[in-house]
Amino acid sequence: MNSRIIYMISLLAFLCQTITVSAQSLTQRADSAYAADNFAEATELYLQIADEEGTSSNLYYNLGNCYYRQGKPGMAILYYERALRLDPSNADARTNLEFVNSRITDEPGDRGMFISNTVNGFACRLSGNEWAGIAIGCFIMLLGAVALYIFSANVPLRKVGFFGGFVLLALCIIANVFASVSTRYSTSHDHAVVIDPSTLLSTSPRVPKDRSEEAMLLHEGTCVEILDSVTTRVDSTVVKWYDVKVDNSHRAWINGNAIAII
Repeated sequence: MNSRIIYMISLLAFLCQTITVSAQSLTQRADSAYAADNFAEATELYLQIADEEGTSSNLYYNLGNCYYRQGKPGMAILYYERALRLDPSNADARTNLEFVNSRITDEPGDRGMFISNTVNGFACRLSGNEWAGIAIGCFIMLLGAVALYIFSANVPLRKVGFFGGFVLLALCIIANVFASVSTRYSTSHDHAVVIDPSTLLSTSPRVPKDRSEEAMLLHEGTCVEILDSVTTRVDSTVVKWYDVKVDNSHRAWINGNAIAII
């Protein structure tokens, strides 16, 4: 019995070591392919790692770099966005995303109120868990400030506890709001990126029959917000159409094959 247990433990350890070595080998091969400008091969290897080992922010960042080097800005933006969904503090992914966005054809229209966009952008700089940790820290300090105000005999210290308590309470509330915003951002799947070189949007969920049904033309890399979807059938082909909002002034239907959901 003991020898059988030892054999099973040894076999398990060997399998774990083999899997680890295999993963390291794939990563090294992918990195080497990228360094040698073999971006298509590197892309395939990074995708294989994602399938076999799971995803990560750095892996998506590497895929974004590979697609950009292959002249596919839409796919690059898609994977930079996914990298930031997993780790909003990934500065390299954010920098590259801003760079690629600055080079796409379509100029963003009215995206809403400046203050709202600024607040959302700041909140998404950290993950929901990080904001929650900040909120907990502020709450603990708030309890200390309350204790200082109640139990301290020193008037200046009591003032510090009183006014500091209000400041910490405000910071705790703000951090909780930001945690909610960041969590919603990282878990939502209501945004997509145009990955076709160009695509014609329609006023209805079908290919435009004439110019009156043509809504607007979008180019690769443009981000849209998904509002609704419908599945249609043309002959024996099933096509999914998405009702999307490009900005606050433009809303139309887009063929699902032309976009990739973030």
